[in-house]
Amino acid sequence: MVLPIVLAVLAASSNALGTVLQRRAALTVPPSTSLRVGLIMDLLRRPAWLVGIAAVTVSATLQAMALVTGSLAVVQPVFVLELPLALLIGGAVFRVHRSRKAWWAVACIAGGLATLLFSLAPSGGRDEVPGLWWMPALLVVGGTATALVIAGVRRPLGVGRAALLAAGAALGNTLAAALMKSSMAVLDDRGIDAFLRTWQTYGFAVIGGASLWLLGAAMQAGPIIASQPALTLTDAVSGVVLGITLYGEELRTGIWTVPALTGFALLAYGITALSRTQCLANCLQPREENHAPVSSADREPAVIAQSR
Repeated sequence: MVLPIVLAVLAASSNALGTVLQRRAALTVPPSTSLRVGLIMDLLRRPAWLVGIAAVTVSATLQAMALVTGSLAVVQPVFVLELPLALLIGGAVFRVHRSRKAWWAVACIAGGLATLLFSLAPSGGRDEVPGLWWMPALLVVGGTATALVIAGVRRPLGVGRAALLAAGAALGNTLAAALMKSSMAVLDDRGIDAFLRTWQTYGFAVIGGASLWLLGAAMQAGPIIASQPALTLTDAVSGVVLGITLYGEELRTGIWTVPALTGFALLAYGITALSRTQCLANCLQPREENHAPVSSADREPAVIAQSR
């Protein structure tokens, strides 16, 4: 289990760099109350977004390698480290002072994740999922994500909108990871021709791209305290659920449930506490960008973010 965790940590690091750069770029484009397709075109004109996309691409490659060697229930929860890594990377790049509260939150995240994974100890499972088994997963996960997005776009810019869109993006990320694991198993077993013929390959590309678009919208919609916990915790929980239901991975239960729940509670506390710190807000939303012109509809999220 060591190799997939190492690869997942490297993937989370690259994704954290992408998150820092993408959020910087997302805050420079005009806000919108609708999920306009033109958002991607606006973002593609920002060099920071393009470099962020490159970092996300590297992250996806490392994630694929991790999924080939490890279980979905192990790899996806490790991505919660993206948040403290964003603090470390953003703080170094933008010279942001990290507070004691932030470091304590980072320690809670690391300790909670370690406790959770050690307690659950995911193991076993299949490399590929039978075709018909994908239907309920696509319907349930896709339907839930769609419902969250629809609920989000009906809300004004602010906490609720950001949280709902981020949760929808997280479900998309997990579903894309599940499809990626299956297609990478095909690549490993039957070669590139079979990889290019399997529908899962194109499924994870399409769903992953849509999730990236939703993440950009969530970043625009409201403060970090809303989007980051929803994104991170939903990704971790749904990864474990799909690992069990789709891939038949097994978890330790019984007495191990108590430390597992303790670890998850510590993890949730750390993520929420870190999302509330001003230093993380400054890493993902540098002060100089706060002076950019904003519309009256955009003022409330900015004020909330600055008050944390």
